[in-house]
Amino acid sequence: MIPRTVFSTEHEQFRDSVRKFLETEAAPYHHQWEKDGQVDRELWRKAGAMGFLCPQVPEAYGGLELDFGYNAIVDEEISRQGLTGIGWGLHSDIAVPYIVNYGTEEQKQKYLPGCISGDIVTAIAMTEPGAGSDLQGVRTTAVKDGDHYVLNGSKTFITNGQHADLVVVVAKTDPAAGAAGVSLLLVESDSPGFKKGTNLEKVGMKAQDTSELFFDDVKVPAENLLGGEGQGFIYLMQELPQERLSVAVNAIANCEAAIGWTIEYVKDRKAFGKPISAFQNTQFKLAELDSELTALRVFIDRCLELHYEEKLDVSTAAKAKLLATDFQCKLLDECMQLHGGFGYMWEYPIARAWADARVQRIYAGTNEIMKLIISRELLKRE
Repeated sequence: MIPRTVFSTEHEQFRDSVRKFLETEAAPYHHQWEKDGQVDRELWRKAGAMGFLCPQVPEAYGGLELDFGYNAIVDEEISRQGLTGIGWGLHSDIAVPYIVNYGTEEQKQKYLPGCISGDIVTAIAMTEPGAGSDLQGVRTTAVKDGDHYVLNGSKTFITNGQHADLVVVVAKTDPAAGAAGVSLLLVESDSPGFKKGTNLEKVGMKAQDTSELFFDDVKVPAENLLGGEGQGFIYLMQELPQERLSVAVNAIANCEAAIGWTIEYVKDRKAFGKPISAFQNTQFKLAELDSELTALRVFIDRCLELHYEEKLDVSTAAKAKLLATDFQCKLLDECMQLHGGFGYMWEYPIARAWADARVQRIYAGTNEIMKLIISRELLKRE
């Protein structure tokens, strides 16, 4: 393997702590959480006590003020162990950064300490039944009425939807203004008129609480506007590269785990009197997959380095998400095939990973949208 240079000794010490915590506090219970449809809420507080939530948050608000590499390590270790019910990535990598980057001092003081401790779980409500990757098409409205906004609409496929105490809601404050009419609001889950739908039953990621959210004349204090009114679409575009990098990091770590499971299986499993690993087809498939995986690992690590330097552009992040998730689904399908019938059994990690991974090509912007982003950048060049 090509040595990784993107992480320091301190990073790797942090990784060791995360891995041991997950092996003890999460892995033994994840199967039950899949049946429950959500992880144990106390896991969030335990993670907060260990410093695993929101490591980038400034020290002024109780955070560790670390680089994104620490977020990436948490993502990788969760993916390696197939613990897809744990929604820390959505919380730390995606939702909380909106408060850090665009929140007022009052908002930061009020919410960030709880986000770090695990007492506040966050979600971000973009997707609607009629608007997925097309964020300009959202129909949820927030109408200014004196010292508050009146929020009406619904959202779907919201990660951390059941556990969420605070939701970043994408809404139209000026429906006639298109993208310029989109704003972000911080909505507390106990607000009158805010209801959580049932936990959605999904093909994979069964331990992840994914919900519909409903807003019926919810009064949101004007001070809970996140950033400037009408600036929401710009903020979303600025934050999506980190979200897509997070998805890519998850994908590659999951691929590395899956190829490891498969190598172990084909060495042990026998057919026609010899291990499956002795067949040329098995050897060639593994060689092809590992070669592609090595190349993608180098690329994603380079994207991490660029992100440390605040140089990861929208198009490169889209490429990372597109390539990593397409390959993840390809690799898991091939590895499942090498497992034969046992690969289709839920008790085998390859089966759960195969089901869990399919959504990676859909959320954070579908891979078709990634191609549009990349092609537009290409066609702008002289």
